[in-house]
Amino acid sequence: MGLGARLLGDHSGHADDASGGLIRRARLYELCSAAVFLGRRRRVFDRLVSLSGAGPGDRVLDVGCGTGYFATRLAAAVQPGGRVDGIDPSPPMIDYATGRRGTAHAGFSVAAAEQLPFPDASFDVVTSTLVIHHIAPGARSAAAREMSRVLRPGGRVLVADFRPPTNPIANHLIGALAGHAMQHAPIDEFSVFLDQAGLHTTTTGEQKPWLRYLQADKAQ
Repeated sequence: MGLGARLLGDHSGHADDASGGLIRRARLYELCSAAVFLGRRRRVFDRLVSLSGAGPGDRVLDVGCGTGYFATRLAAAVQPGGRVDGIDPSPPMIDYATGRRGTAHAGFSVAAAEQLPFPDASFDVVTSTLVIHHIAPGARSAAAREMSRVLRPGGRVLVADFRPPTNPIANHLIGALAGHAMQHAPIDEFSVFLDQAGLHTTTTGEQKPWLRYLQADKAQ
């Protein structure tokens, strides 16, 4: 999950590639998350849990889990009998996720979206929220292929990311504060990558106040 690495972590190596870099400041990230969703963070992410279709007994992979907030919401939804695995390339974020409450049915590990450390067809649901803009553009296609690879036939994918402001002044301020990646909407491009990876995009929509999401599935 990403809010912009210029404020929250390491932007080195990504200044010109339209990615958000690696977030390292987990506690600051949590504070920024609470603020950016205007006090509605739980409501927004519970809605995303519903959109994911995750239910009792499902095994779920949360790609780019960050501090584990969304993973813990998912873990509650898949009980009894389910489990959530979260991966993120930032060790400090994984450390924070591992130590937070509500993780009895969730596990976390350091890994990149384009190199998922799981066997083929391991998961019923794959989710990724506020992450796509942090993946380097050249790696997004590989990330989509990896999501498809680890998803079981009949499985579902939910991807959500920020919807940049249409106002050019607000868009410029977003870029100045949070990095170039936040001025763009890679989620629409990512839908193409998912389709190329053998998935089928079924729905796209908006989740107030700031998000755009897509749902996809894998043929039986």
